[in-house]
Amino acid sequence: MMVEIRAAVLTVSDRSARGERGDESGPALAELLREAGAAVVAQEVVSDELEPLAERLRALADRGDVNLVVTTGGTGLSPRDNTPEATRAVLEREVPGIPEAMRAETLRQTPAAMLSRAVCGTRSGALLVNLPGSPKAVRECFAVIRPVLAHAVAQLAGGDHEKE
Repeated sequence: MMVEIRAAVLTVSDRSARGERGDESGPALAELLREAGAAVVAQEVVSDELEPLAERLRALADRGDVNLVVTTGGTGLSPRDNTPEATRAVLEREVPGIPEAMRAETLRQTPAAMLSRAVCGTRSGALLVNLPGSPKAVRECFAVIRPVLAHAVAQLAGGDHEKE
């Protein structure tokens, strides 16, 4: 069963949300998704504020035309990095293998990978994945998850449990 990936890209950055810095990682992520055959149906920039971020994640996951929500930014150790907490607050089920795989693979390239607090899980038939905030880290982490995205959204849509 082939299911079209319909993705929402959410850049989490106070500075980009205030217009003080351009968003580079969101457009890079959107391009990677399109190259993987996904339709990018929403692309937004939001601040790191916990409750509004959780509300935005909830709204995107609950949209009927979205089956993948990918965030970029807010996964580190700074006091304003709230993406994992906001994501956990809206998840129905966690999918720990995805962020574990991203950390394991990117740790081969940089020790900073072990500082990532990214999480992943499901809500309303959508997969939610946190990626780091730099375009380089987005490319590296996306390369890790790309092979499983179509299978994950097919399973969420009630598809066969056999690998597509």
